[in-house]
Amino acid sequence: MFKYLHRSGKALLSPDAWKIRVLFWSGAIIVGLVASAFAIVTEYVNEGFNHLLEISPYVPFLLCPLGLVLVATLTVRYFPGSQGSGIPQSIAALDMVEHRSRSAVLSFRIAFGKILLTLLGLLSGASIGREGPTVHIGAAIMFSLGRFARFPHHYMDKGLILAGGAAGIAAAFNTPLAGILFAVEEMGRSFEERTSGVLLTGVFIAGITAIVIQGNYTYFGTTDASLKTSQFILPILACGIVGGLLGGLFSAALIRGSRRLAPLLKRRPALVALVCGLGIATVGLISGNTAYGTGYDQAQAIITGTSTLPENYPFMKMLATLFSYLSGIPGGIFAPSLATGAGLGAEIAPWLPDLPASAVIILGMVGYFAGVVQTPITAFVIVMEMTDNQALLLPLMATSFLAYVTSRLICPEPIYRELALNFLPAAPKPEPPNAEAETEQAIEKTGA
Repeated sequence: MFKYLHRSGKALLSPDAWKIRVLFWSGAIIVGLVASAFAIVTEYVNEGFNHLLEISPYVPFLLCPLGLVLVATLTVRYFPGSQGSGIPQSIAALDMVEHRSRSAVLSFRIAFGKILLTLLGLLSGASIGREGPTVHIGAAIMFSLGRFARFPHHYMDKGLILAGGAAGIAAAFNTPLAGILFAVEEMGRSFEERTSGVLLTGVFIAGITAIVIQGNYTYFGTTDASLKTSQFILPILACGIVGGLLGGLFSAALIRGSRRLAPLLKRRPALVALVCGLGIATVGLISGNTAYGTGYDQAQAIITGTSTLPENYPFMKMLATLFSYLSGIPGGIFAPSLATGAGLGAEIAPWLPDLPASAVIILGMVGYFAGVVQTPITAFVIVMEMTDNQALLLPLMATSFLAYVTSRLICPEPIYRELALNFLPAAPKPEPPNAEAETEQAIEKTGA
């Protein structure tokens, strides 16, 4: 793919090699800028919805269904291909063989629509995140910039998509290592060693760009929670098994629900969005108005111990996220899943009263998250980076892999891989048999 970058000696100084480098570096800067702006605006949108909630807890019964109908309608009419997380589209694009098919799910237009519609969804109270969409946006931007390089598409496309997606994760979470691992573990099952240098550089530049704009923050703050070696077994078993079970159930429900609703979404997208919007409003009311939005504030409050949430929070957040995704609007499940996991950890912590609650909460977060996305390495690295906690590295690893194994018992196929199938072009129908050829063959066999 990147043979221009790997020929010895002269290739390092060739115009072609530098053209590719400049393309990736400039694309990474753009991804970092867009991801940072997206993150900043998301905070204002969340605050706007919370202000509306202060008027009355029943406002979402009007805002959620009408807002989701608007977003679903705009998605179908003007931005087809932008629905859902966006990670499945990026994975599907890697599996496609035609540049034109990739352009249908990765373009500047889709990147713009992804941002606009995700923000409108959050303003409507949907339980969605910006991180999955940022992967889609990053992949779309980098892929679309490839047209300016004028190199054969089969040399460039996969590398651009991988680098853009990884840069999107790094900029969205301020977790560059997790961005690289996610690109390799989930998006790049066919990852090639020779693409690593370009991908690493792109992730680094996107991450630095985001840090310059947003500061060197940790996504969920800093915690020094730790466990003694003798305390590892019980929380690992509890959080790994429970988190894996619930994460697998959520993934299975989302995959099967998406399949069953697909025909109805094509015929009546507004009706599906209306019903899902009412479901979100109902769940939000039952949860005490805690199940709306990304879940970032709730997860941070749980981890830092600054406030408590209702006991039903993790289950209501699961339902709100399920309704949000099934509605067909753009929006990710990364942040809501992390928030659900934090709530789950908070419910498991009282079972283990002799252990630090904050440590159990973090293990609950990684257990559920790994159960949902089924990328265990990315899961424990992303949680470790987001909480700036290396003391729990071994328990995080063990919990993540246990949750992954447990989840696979319920949902054998990874959620993003399964959802990506919806965006792959249909296989061509076999041509009808040639009647004349069959007649000639029959004659030859009979010797007539």
